[in-house]
Amino acid sequence: MTLESLDLALRAAAIALLAVLAVALGRDLGRQWRGRLAIALALGSAAHAATFNIGGTAAPSLASTPLIAVATADIVVLWLFCRALFDDGFALRWLHGLIWLAVFGFSLLSCLVLGPAGHGRLVIVANNVLALGFLGLTLAQTIRSWAADLVEGRRRIRAFVVIAALSYGGVNALLQMASAGRGPSELANVVNAAMFLAVVGTVALMLLKVGAGDVLAPEAPPAAALEAVAPKAADRRLVDALMRLMADERIYRQENVTIGMLATKLSIPEYRLRRLINGELGYRNFNTFLNAHRIEEAKAALADPAQAEVPVITIAMDAGFQSLGPFNRAFKAVTGVTPTEYRRMRLSAA
Repeated sequence: MTLESLDLALRAAAIALLAVLAVALGRDLGRQWRGRLAIALALGSAAHAATFNIGGTAAPSLASTPLIAVATADIVVLWLFCRALFDDGFALRWLHGLIWLAVFGFSLLSCLVLGPAGHGRLVIVANNVLALGFLGLTLAQTIRSWAADLVEGRRRIRAFVVIAALSYGGVNALLQMASAGRGPSELANVVNAAMFLAVVGTVALMLLKVGAGDVLAPEAPPAAALEAVAPKAADRRLVDALMRLMADERIYRQENVTIGMLATKLSIPEYRLRRLINGELGYRNFNTFLNAHRIEEAKAALADPAQAEVPVITIAMDAGFQSLGPFNRAFKAVTGVTPTEYRRMRLSAA
């Protein structure tokens, strides 16, 4: 088998696997916007598999130009998908669509205008600089919220995203920029296609093992999770000890509370505490768990006539929030109203 045939076979295998993933995701999660993001990511990745060309010199053909633009804009989808996957409070907004459209339009115009004008190398460099920028945003999002993640399957996916983004995404972009204009390299394309197929295959295996529905499921409302504590007998003692720690010591009030601090106080490994809070109490994020207790304290203070003159910011900071903005957003997400509105309703009903 020639290198060209091997390259085509690897690309075809990756595209076929991505098509199967897109169909499976559409069947199971097509009605959820997170699932639709995953489908868009799979289709954009297929466009990448069909169009990447290490060392290419010729201007892109008119037929391949839309696919190249879709492949370039797929890095925006990856960034949004990782935000949706790792941040339970994330929601898509119209601005995100405009960002995708801007990257798609930039890539499309660069292929249609700069490429035919003899600036093929500039097109490749510009598209890959964009890719590296959004890749950096994706890595930052993935790493920043890693410590607070309580879903074990999702934590493993974070590790994979970091490894894949650096080993394939970053290397591929740098290699394409360094090789642009030097002539196509069959060997480089085969190696690149093999690496891409390995990434796609690993994603498929992880979704089969972890379960896309479990990973992409939205977080249960914190208030409901607090009320629905029904731990197994083996973990009841630990759950009781954890809840006493939160109720008696009010450790959630402390600044920079970590899951490691709580695990040390309970004399158990961190992974066991993560599993306990996630599996028994229903939380997917440690900060959401802390905020649920903070908000319960704040609700009691806001409803107390004796504290009617205490500023909302004071109540928020006493409960463990560091500023008013995050407190207002977290409070409204749980109760549906602002702290001021909640206080007015509760005091008028008293």
